[in-house]
Amino acid sequence: MMFSFVYSLLPCCLVLFRYLADQLTKVHIVNEVNKDFVIEALRSIAELITYGDQHDPSFFEFFMENQVVGDFVRVLKLSRTISIPLQLLQTVSIMIQNLQSEHAIYYMLSNEHMNFLITYSFDFRNEELLSYYISFLRAIGGKLNKNTISLLVKTRNDEVVSFPLYVEAIRFAFHEENMIRAAVRAVTLNVYHVGDHSVNRYITSAPHTDYFSNLVSFFKKQCLDLNKLISDTLKNPVPDSKATITAAVDEIEDNLYYFSDVISAGIPDVERLITDSILTHLIFPVLLPSLRIVAANGIQSDVVTSLYLLCCILRIVKIKDLANTIVAALYYPLESLTKCFGGQDNGMIPDHGFTSEGDGIANDSLAKDNKKGLVVNVPCSPSSSGFHPQSITMLNNGSSSNVALREVLLEYVTDGADLQVFGSLSVLATLLQTKELDESMLDGLGILPQRKQQKKLLLQALVGEASEEEQLFSSETSLTRDGIACELDVYLEKIKEQYGVSFQLPNVIPSPRVPRFQVLDALVSLFCRSNISAETLWDGGWLLRQLFPYSESEFNNNHLKLLKISYENSACALEKEVKGFWPDLLITVLCDEWRKCKRAMDSSSPPKEPKCMLFPPRMFFSEEDIPEGSSFTAGERMHELVKVFVLLHQLQIFTHGRTLPEQPLIYRPYDHRMDSRAQSSGLVSVPKPGTEMNLVNAVPCRIAFERGKERHFCFLAISVGTSGWLVLAEELPLKKPYGIVRVAAPLSGCNPRIDDKHSKWLHLRIRPSALPFLDPVKYSPQGKLKTKAFVDGRWILAFRDEESCKTAFLMILEEINYLCDEVHRRIKPLLKLETVLDISSSSAPVSEDSSSHTTPPHSL
Repeated sequence: MMFSFVYSLLPCCLVLFRYLADQLTKVHIVNEVNKDFVIEALRSIAELITYGDQHDPSFFEFFMENQVVGDFVRVLKLSRTISIPLQLLQTVSIMIQNLQSEHAIYYMLSNEHMNFLITYSFDFRNEELLSYYISFLRAIGGKLNKNTISLLVKTRNDEVVSFPLYVEAIRFAFHEENMIRAAVRAVTLNVYHVGDHSVNRYITSAPHTDYFSNLVSFFKKQCLDLNKLISDTLKNPVPDSKATITAAVDEIEDNLYYFSDVISAGIPDVERLITDSILTHLIFPVLLPSLRIVAANGIQSDVVTSLYLLCCILRIVKIKDLANTIVAALYYPLESLTKCFGGQDNGMIPDHGFTSEGDGIANDSLAKDNKKGLVVNVPCSPSSSGFHPQSITMLNNGSSSNVALREVLLEYVTDGADLQVFGSLSVLATLLQTKELDESMLDGLGILPQRKQQKKLLLQALVGEASEEEQLFSSETSLTRDGIACELDVYLEKIKEQYGVSFQLPNVIPSPRVPRFQVLDALVSLFCRSNISAETLWDGGWLLRQLFPYSESEFNNNHLKLLKISYENSACALEKEVKGFWPDLLITVLCDEWRKCKRAMDSSSPPKEPKCMLFPPRMFFSEEDIPEGSSFTAGERMHELVKVFVLLHQLQIFTHGRTLPEQPLIYRPYDHRMDSRAQSSGLVSVPKPGTEMNLVNAVPCRIAFERGKERHFCFLAISVGTSGWLVLAEELPLKKPYGIVRVAAPLSGCNPRIDDKHSKWLHLRIRPSALPFLDPVKYSPQGKLKTKAFVDGRWILAFRDEESCKTAFLMILEEINYLCDEVHRRIKPLLKLETVLDISSSSAPVSEDSSSHTTPPHSL
């Protein structure tokens, strides 16, 4: 019904269109008197042409025959007011965007009117006019294809000599307004993806090639601004600093995705221009020199920023030459890069000496080794004929400027601060996942996964390239040195010839197995450090599992010894948590983190994204780090300790070649106390308010929850398995000795204390019943509480005499001990490495050691 009505109006609409077009031809001056009519005429014509294009071709036929676009241009020339250009640009943009007929689009672009509007001298001091102009360019760009693009260029001898749309668009490529920059990028991408060879030659010829180098220069400025932002945040954190950094990071990644989209157009010269610009403007003079190790207090923001940016570039910009050149550059020492490119104009690298700052590690023997440098211990194997055990010094802090940058990355893993460790691991993980890298380059770095090594050796054996076929099945063999050196030499020579970086590299790879064991030694050293966050250690664990997924044979005795020491230290720390604030949640957290860790280690990607290195983690390594009276902070530390323990525990199983169980090996719940206070009171589950209970073991007391309002209760401490509560109940006068539960609080972490001056008073700390960061409803993925942070409460119970107070105090201690003993009993198998390995290697059930208990043993 509606459509029949619209079609009935077609003759009237056509009459109106002809009238407006005719009146527009009669306009010889545009002033305050007739400008409103002109504006309305332009707006109405756009609507009618759009309508007619979809319903009646006679509209556009009239539009072409009367050359209405020419009248648009004439009116623009006559205009002396800003409102006419605004409406004209909007009119033409609407028409171009909405035209669906190829014939209509072709006509709109086939004359010089569009190029005239593109090159017209608009007053861009008016921001609204600039916005309409950019929308106009974007509308034209959206209609580009191999047929229409030829209508917008000028050629001479089959070569493009002028392309106003492209030239005028890139004038605004670096405008301060983000929306304008985005629109310009859309126009350029439309141009690149058309695939016109003559246009491609035009945009890759001088002076238009400056656009690509300017793009990288603009990106470099954003990188330097990010570095300054991170540096300022580390020195003086503010509440919204994370949001500010996130916004800066998003913009940087958007730029890199634009590079990626440009490259995906498949224009070889553009890919080469972008590669050369990124290397000469950013990688060689800024990012790689910023990786120098400097003895300084605090965290080097330039190192962290550079590591992040390297990860981003490798992950997003998929160029084979770029990725392989970056890897080849990692074999150069810092000195060779700074000599060639200089270290003064980048604004990122401080002019300090290249000395290393050790952060300390878990055991004395490893600390002594690190004072000398990172030592690579390559085990001897029967399959490695003629290869003897050797120790190769990777780094010498006395001459660090001559150390290869790949070894600097490993130095950060062994001695760097937490963010530097995570940054280095992220770079290695990114290289591992970069498909554009040649496998021989990965093997030269020591990060070629074992399964890929076996695959390549199999191929060599099949084509008869392997000298000994038995090498195929040896986990300690690697690619031949010649195979690695061949690919590497190509890119080293390229760096020398194209970028002027020269350095003599004698024995780049002394043995094909040395880089692999350098990485393995660095990772083992990392797991022995006690000042690194659990999340960073998990990333190290993921990388280890990627490199050595099948066999434990590449771990030598020293590796196993160091890992065992680290595991035992972690087990001791976990055992202490049994007596801490949160023993009632320890097993729950442990089981949850076990599943998460196993899933993270088996994942195809690292647990954390590289951008996480820009946000310092919150870590607690000792009792001194816990603010007094904060059970919430103690819970965070417990959570951290559990994550570290779970990782080291799973690594122990892995390095010994055992199968990793789906659940941690803990004993089943068992409560052998038949005469417990919980049984006597009838409270064998969570005591909810209003529950009736027996008060036979309760102690009368008084407490004031509000000032001046004291209440009488009966106090009872109870424990059931690994749970426990402090209960305040009101006595039922008509049903003694029973009462009603009014208040219940967690038993663990209550820290009972009799007042020094009032021996009838008992002080209790009341912590939350749960850790908020374990509840996604209360805790966001970004690590922020969605609700107000929890604060520990305080109870002061007043008893009628000192004896009653002491009875309540001893009752609490006894129930806490019962609870902690049960937690310790259940996690006992996890604390004994021998038990873990025995269980993993056999299917027989494992029983609890009955010598320490009078009850019969219970299997897992």
